[in-house]
Amino acid sequence: MIIIADHGNADNAENEDGSPNTAHSLNPVPIVYVTNRPGASVEHGILADVSPTICQILDIPKPAEMTGKGLLKF
Repeated sequence: MIIIADHGNADNAENEDGSPNTAHSLNPVPIVYVTNRPGASVEHGILADVSPTICQILDIPKPAEMTGKGLLKF
């Protein structure tokens, strides 16, 4: 299981008028990866790394069009 988001603004999810705050922030966004693989860890990355990381989990090749990198280390 992998849990991730693309915004780091959980501490400021609403604007003063009650509308959703959809702006990106500089806050870090955690990624949680639950596995039974011993020694697995997740490196820091960027949004472009999410899809390549999912490819890693599924053990499928990363398409050339993806500019990111897989974040899992074993």
